[in-house]
Amino acid sequence: MIIWLASYPKSGNTFLRSLLASYFYSENGVFEFEQLKKIEQFPVNENFEKIGININDKFEVAKNYIKAQEEINKTKKLSFWKTHSSFCKLYDKYNFSDLKNSLGVIYIVRDPRNVVSSFARHNSKSINETVELLINDLATGNEKNEVEVYLGSWNFNYNSWKVFKNSNRYLLIRYEDLINDTENVYIKILRFINDLSKLKSSININKIRKVVKSTTFSQMKKLEEEQGFEESKVNDLGKTVKFFNLGPKNNWKNLLSSQIIKKIENKFNKEMLELGYL
Repeated sequence: MIIWLASYPKSGNTFLRSLLASYFYSENGVFEFEQLKKIEQFPVNENFEKIGININDKFEVAKNYIKAQEEINKTKKLSFWKTHSSFCKLYDKYNFSDLKNSLGVIYIVRDPRNVVSSFARHNSKSINETVELLINDLATGNEKNEVEVYLGSWNFNYNSWKVFKNSNRYLLIRYEDLINDTENVYIKILRFINDLSKLKSSININKIRKVVKSTTFSQMKKLEEEQGFEESKVNDLGKTVKFFNLGPKNNWKNLLSSQIIKKIENKFNKEMLELGYL
């Protein structure tokens, strides 16, 4: 069954995946980029090609999200899937997923003021362009010619996944807490997964500490410098934009104008108060 690792882009999803991949898919708890391939992304072309859907027909793709997930769940094994999609009705008609095919969600959220600067750099776009994307309830995106992802605005994306709260299948994690108190928040995540999946295995504290040590931002940045990282982007000038840039040191106070800050805080006031960002 699918456990979603959901987030708006540039909110810490890669850090979350790295923690889980090195715990569940390594023997010694030492992180390697190769482990991230065990946690795939949804939706991508392959999900639909496997079930005979024409990926160039976006309506047929949207219509078959559930069918694609039923194919994934045929293994009857626990699997983690990254998504930046909102949990929404595609074209106001087709569900992104349902409770039958989704065991639960770990939603990671980040202060939108820091998301803006990080996302702008990642996409080689201006801060102004990126803010307009964050506040657009109908925003879509795609990576490397893959099928469209229905992002929605930052707050629509965040609110949409609360549908899992009533069934106790929802865990909200703030990126800032995961960075500042990694071990304790990480244990909380693993306990949530154990409860969801009814795993009987005890949590391996020694392995957790090895994972935490090998997935610090500086360690990941060093790995990217040594090996490259396939999730980095190439800009319009043909230059690779490093995926790991400022991370926890990214500070909106030094990067955004007062007008931009006001625009973000006004648009997302309710959610930012709820999350303790204001």
